[in-house]
Amino acid sequence: MTVPAPATNSAGKFTGPVVWVAACALIDADGRVLITQRPAGKDHAGLWEFPGGKIEPGERPEETIVRELYEELSVEPCLDCLEPLTFASHAYETFQLVMPTYVCRQWDGIVRPREGQMTKWVWAEDIIKLPLVPADKPLAEQLAARLPKGRRFLR
Repeated sequence: MTVPAPATNSAGKFTGPVVWVAACALIDADGRVLITQRPAGKDHAGLWEFPGGKIEPGERPEETIVRELYEELSVEPCLDCLEPLTFASHAYETFQLVMPTYVCRQWDGIVRPREGQMTKWVWAEDIIKLPLVPADKPLAEQLAARLPKGRRFLR
């Protein structure tokens, strides 16, 4: 199987579209992070990722997180409780992904996947051991570096 070359111009500059998505690391009271597995039939099926989605026109990234987590997982994050963590910029073959990522420790509801995806709560240092969507790898490393190691949680 041949992987298509990224869209570039004669100067070697990427010419594909930029796709903006927002992601969120939900952190439970024990300090574990929620990750989701991409379901069959979607790009990167079977790989793990932080929940989130495409930023719609006129939508702020924080609003995207609130909308997407409700649509995907039946939870309503507290808009004021979203804390910026970092961002990722990743070149895929046909587009450049830019992804602001937030941390949230407070939400309403119980996680109930609505799109057939698997979910699990994982200690931050263990996330990087999982097969992740490429753009989420640096985010997992940032999270592991910033959250306490081991099985304790500091607020």
